[in-house]
Amino acid sequence: MSMITERPVPGRAPGVPSRADRPVDAGARRDLVAVFRAYLALTKPQIVELLLVTAVPTLMLASGGWPDLRTLAVVLVGGGLAGGAASALNCYIDRDIDELMRRTKRRPLPAHSVTPRAVLIFGLTLAVISVALMAIFTNWLATALTAGAIFYYDVVYTLWLKRRTPANTFWGGVCGAAPVIIGWAAVTGSVSALGWALFAVVFFWQMPHFYALAIKYKADYARAGVPMLPVVRSAAWVNGEIALYTVLTVVASLAAWPLGLGPIYGVTAIITGALFLAEAFLLVQRTRQGKPAKPMRLFHWSITYLTILFIAVAVDALV
Repeated sequence: MSMITERPVPGRAPGVPSRADRPVDAGARRDLVAVFRAYLALTKPQIVELLLVTAVPTLMLASGGWPDLRTLAVVLVGGGLAGGAASALNCYIDRDIDELMRRTKRRPLPAHSVTPRAVLIFGLTLAVISVALMAIFTNWLATALTAGAIFYYDVVYTLWLKRRTPANTFWGGVCGAAPVIIGWAAVTGSVSALGWALFAVVFFWQMPHFYALAIKYKADYARAGVPMLPVVRSAAWVNGEIALYTVLTVVASLAAWPLGLGPIYGVTAIITGALFLAEAFLLVQRTRQGKPAKPMRLFHWSITYLTILFIAVAVDALV
């Protein structure tokens, strides 16, 4: 019986596998996964997800049901990339204060997982791709709103307002609510009264939502020198604004009902609005009584409220 023997390869000792035969280094795989996770974290997926939760139902409503697949895909991909671009550029601009805040110090830039130059290029690339997709496949209004939302969030809000005024959350609410009118414009080329009413819901909603978060991380914002409302105003002042904007959110949601939405939405807006108001006023009451405010209860419920409300928008669009 003959035996097959390995032919010697010049420059390599017998029994040592060639580079092609060697298994992929586990450390290299881990590094690749870590880099992927870092870039994904820069896009703040939870925020992008919340933006799409409002954009897609509005898109369906403007279409009178299921939108055509191309428009749906473009809004999902283009809108997601636009949100990711704005978030990545926000991380680039805020890298100095992110290092000072307990909530943000583990983000990729403070953790030195990526370089600032790489993040800047990444964010700008996503921005260009998102605007290009909207320009090619939708219309000029949706494209302009997409580009404007990115510019507003990163230049007007992050670079200017965030570090200079306690009204930063109010003015920053414009870009947070922009996906609603972008979705509407992508279908119709314009924005109707109903589209603006839903924009108002998301705009007003952001104040109780982010003020609750700012109460929780008040010390963080103070350490970083960011004049969030709870840092520079009394608890009574913050409570007043939380109560005011929660009421305005619910009023805006009810005002949208007669503009083209059905009973499913109406009943949902009444029930969830009542619960949202109850949670907001519970926080106010607990603060007045000197009890722990538990602001994250309001923060998490606000997300649930907005999600359920816009699911009702989608259901009404289908029926």
